[in-house]
Amino acid sequence: QVQLVESGGGLVQAGGSLRLSCAASGGTFSSYAMGWFRQAPGKEREFVAGISSSGGSTYYGDFVKGRFTISRDLVKNTVYLQMNSLKPEDTAVYYCATRYSYYSASIFTGVKEYDYWGQGTQVTVSS
Repeated sequence: QVQLVESGGGLVQAGGSLRLSCAASGGTFSSYAMGWFRQAPGKEREFVAGISSSGGSTYYGDFVKGRFTISRDLVKNTVYLQMNSLKPEDTAVYYCATRYSYYSASIFTGVKEYDYWGQGTQVTVSS
């Protein structure tokens, strides 16, 4: 059983920064691709960032490129999302997700492509 636990969310002023963490257990971390998604009230869950199982490839949603950075630590079994220059429209619940990756360089961007999800962490950006 693969388990994911997010942390690091909170309240921040516009222009500030937060770093989210996702700790994984129950699987072979180096064989799983990881992703971050977010969901605001009344909206569908959207792709934020993804990273391959090898850690060598990353991809970002169009509206967060240049502000957010995804990374993973294979020793600590943890994936991170560094968020800078935060805006009120970034307010949402942020979810960590994972799936087994047959190819070590693959990145997945769709919610239906992932098999395991964390409980989410709330990020609120004030004006």
